[in-house]
Amino acid sequence: MAPQKKNNRQNGSSVKKFYWILGAIGVLGVVLIGLSMFRTRGAATDQPEDLPPGAFASQQELVAAARGISNGPDNAPVKLLVFSDYMCPACKQFALNVEPGIRDQYIKNGQVQLVYYDFPLGGAHKYSFLASRAGRCALDQNKFWEYHDLLFERQSAWSFERDAPVPQFIEYARELGLNAQEFESCVRSEKHSDVVTANRALGLNLGVNATPTIYMNGRMVGDAWSSFDKMKPLIDRELGIGG
Repeated sequence: MAPQKKNNRQNGSSVKKFYWILGAIGVLGVVLIGLSMFRTRGAATDQPEDLPPGAFASQQELVAAARGISNGPDNAPVKLLVFSDYMCPACKQFALNVEPGIRDQYIKNGQVQLVYYDFPLGGAHKYSFLASRAGRCALDQNKFWEYHDLLFERQSAWSFERDAPVPQFIEYARELGLNAQEFESCVRSEKHSDVVTANRALGLNLGVNATPTIYMNGRMVGDAWSSFDKMKPLIDRELGIGG
């Protein structure tokens, strides 16, 4: 489990308040944020940063600005919030070995909605911010989940590159049938820097200090993210299945 440098853990009331706000405004609510509120970044070596106090007038603004990416219906009885970093090996474990079972057994039949939030750690994870923006560029062409899976599958191929792995990211887009020219224009620009930064700020606000951090209906699942066999009984309990 990849640690985040700061310990900014909050009590459970922050998460409960978040769920109330989320229900009020919808997962894909939009607040326009000027890039002027962030520092100027290099397109290939982006590093996440903490926003200054007062960057958002309210938690409601922050929730709307973060814009999680959902898989599953909004009215699903179980909602999973996943805060993840594309360079995190534990996040790869969840994405490739646990999430498929959740998709097949619960998301497809409308019992679970999984909402993905970028939480790039930065530091040694020096390309995680760039990877998060690349995922959002794939979202622009309706291929987020396919790109999300491919980034994790190829994690060891791009994470240790000496230079920013922009060419690899463009090639992955091409493999998935995206318009490579549009994708390249997106990933080499500052597009989505604001949203990814807001995602990370939301995680910090909720007490996220490691990846992956997963909340199920407002409660952190602890290390249950590590296997489907551990996640399944927690989901079933929320659904009232079994003893």
